Amino acid sequence: MKKSRIFLAGFLALAISCLGQQVSEVLPALIPKPLRQEMQPGTFTLSSSTKLVAPANENLRRDLQWFNDYLERYYHFRLQVVEKAPANNYILFSEPLQYNDGNEAYELFIEKNGIQINALSEGAGNFYALQSLIQLLPPDTNNAIVLPCLHIEDAPRFQWRGMHLDVCRHFFPLSFVKRYIDLLALYKMNTFHWHLTDDQGWRIEIKRFPLLTQHGAWRKGTMVGRYSDHRYDSIPYGGYYTQEEIRELVEYAASRHITVVPEIEMPGHSVAAISSYPWLSCTGKVIDVERGWGVFEDVFCTKDSVFGFLEQVLDEVIALFPGKYIHIGGDESPKTRWKVCPVCQSVIKLEKLKDEHELQSYFIKRIERYVSSKGRKVIGWDEILEGGLAPNAAVMSWQGIEGGIAAARQQHPVVMSPGSHCYFDHYQAPPVGEPLAIGGFTPLEKVYAFEPVPALLTPKEQPYILGAQANLWTEYILSEKQAEYMALPRMAALAEVLWTPKEQKDETDFLKRIQQHFRLLDRLGYTYARALYRINYTLSPSSKGNAVSLRLSANPVLGELRYTTDGSDPGPASVLFEQPLELLQNTLVKGALFQGQAQKSAVTSRHYDVNKATNAQVMLKNAPHTSYNSGGAFTLVNAEQASLPRISDQWLAWRGNDMEATLRLSKTEEVSQVDVGFLQEELSWIYFPAEVQVYISPDGKNFRLAGKATISNGERIARLSMAPVNTQYIKIVARNHGKIASGKPGAGENAWLFCDEIMIR
Repeated sequence: MKKSRIFLAGFLALAISCLGQQVSEVLPALIPKPLRQEMQPGTFTLSSSTKLVAPANENLRRDLQWFNDYLERYYHFRLQVVEKAPANNYILFSEPLQYNDGNEAYELFIEKNGIQINALSEGAGNFYALQSLIQLLPPDTNNAIVLPCLHIEDAPRFQWRGMHLDVCRHFFPLSFVKRYIDLLALYKMNTFHWHLTDDQGWRIEIKRFPLLTQHGAWRKGTMVGRYSDHRYDSIPYGGYYTQEEIRELVEYAASRHITVVPEIEMPGHSVAAISSYPWLSCTGKVIDVERGWGVFEDVFCTKDSVFGFLEQVLDEVIALFPGKYIHIGGDESPKTRWKVCPVCQSVIKLEKLKDEHELQSYFIKRIERYVSSKGRKVIGWDEILEGGLAPNAAVMSWQGIEGGIAAARQQHPVVMSPGSHCYFDHYQAPPVGEPLAIGGFTPLEKVYAFEPVPALLTPKEQPYILGAQANLWTEYILSEKQAEYMALPRMAALAEVLWTPKEQKDETDFLKRIQQHFRLLDRLGYTYARALYRINYTLSPSSKGNAVSLRLSANPVLGELRYTTDGSDPGPASVLFEQPLELLQNTLVKGALFQGQAQKSAVTSRHYDVNKATNAQVMLKNAPHTSYNSGGAFTLVNAEQASLPRISDQWLAWRGNDMEATLRLSKTEEVSQVDVGFLQEELSWIYFPAEVQVYISPDGKNFRLAGKATISNGERIARLSMAPVNTQYIKIVARNHGKIASGKPGAGENAWLFCDEIMIR
């Protein structure tokens, strides 16, 4: 076969004419984007008479079994496997003469007489080539399988390409976990992080300690609705995986070249274990498996018997999971119990530790030594850096990229998983019309823009970044379809981030391909979000004084953006958005995307409350936290109240500090009411202010107290009503809640203060 070395960067045209033959099918686009690809003249027709030509290699034959199972399910035929190639109509598997790209690289040649795949037979390259081939197969099974001739040369950028699934908050049967594994395989991901233990349930059978599943896998009820509502049902809930089921899943994943990394949480997030065996805690008190979400003070004690328990648990875990890494959690572990526990305090004294943070480091290091003695390595969330990192530990950086940077600089392996880009339990579109989620806003484009290697690392430090993964926490994910909806299509975007060289990434090209790819997901029966068709409503200060300027936007590859301001829903003949709208009064804006006469998006709307504070000059005494300051001080006076649940770019936030905002109105105004929007989400350490004071001044220098605003029960608006007064300057001082009380999530930490809008009537 001719092996052309001339590569083009673009992808396949939707309809390809080769040698007079038309490929009429709209082909699914390849995701992740291959390293190199080139169209060739001609087509190849795959049929039941096509032969699979492969040596008798167990790993390769397993890949062919998987491929044949796929063909049989969706195209109703299987291919015969032979060792000698016929003259034509074959798929030939060949070992490359030279290969420097590793066990996951492959070459795929589709030519008129047959298909050739070059990859190491003991690696995953053949499997990934078959995945690319599957993505090229036409979704319509009633027509011939005609493939365009092309050449692909491909290899991944990162070695850790992962997805996580939490089965503790909500449990998923083994059949769904397998289906989830198939998604990872489709996108050439190679690591499945299985979160198996937490406060709300212990999901892995440990034969030495049967109560972990007999008792710890079940809770008496479950939190329902938003965390702030603190509502619970009384329906017993639970489930677990037997060791036989786990072996089955591990083998299933291995057949798709995916390593399963189990997570056994310690020392925190351990209530389910402590509920099963109370002696594991510092107090020994009998407690229930947790029904709600959050961080809880009962954690594993540091006495020797607890380490003995954990070592026996890890023995059984290690026997079930043959991969290199065992995840031990290490995150969100309160020190409250340790501070008053005689045993823990004696360990601090005996080991000459500085404080409870170093006690956590002692805990992690002791576990790390044991896991290392078994020939494995530990990986933990970035809190394992506290008090000093264990010698052979890897770090999964979730609280941002800082933990990953610190670990890489200490020459430790790092998996990047920052909440800002990799938490798929966050909203992917504005909350209206979306299933209830924990909060945050991580749209498809933000995932695609993620760069796992921080620019602050030196060339010598960068190789310690193994890759990245996304996490699917399930506090608010109640069903299999919802789990798929939250993962898709963001998983596809992350897959391309981790596979394709960053200089070859192209968001517009990706958005074209993902729309084609929806046909493949439809054929496979997956539920996915269409949030990429959302419309962005962006406000900016207006030059017209007490007003704001509104820009509607969407990627033009997705359709034309049309809008209304009269309350009616937009249609294909509505006004095309071309210029920013100047909002001088209260306005309802509705928008939708259209491709010709076809409506591609749901109608979305925003109401803008233009008031006397709108577009005022705002001076802040304390700078907001950098994570919640994307719109600057204008966020407080942009005529838009934040939607609930929380999306980060609609708020300003302070950690441990007060908010002090001084407004200069466009002119002297009569004022009788001041409203300020705040937020309370204890799960996220966010609290209403302890006090809100409002001051007025005619000149911006001499302020007098106008009164204190109050927040009514069930509301989030702090309101001050007063006798009408003429003023141009208003100062609002919101006192931070301070330290979080014992027994609350984040106990002892500084509270967050979130503010979204100031409104003056």
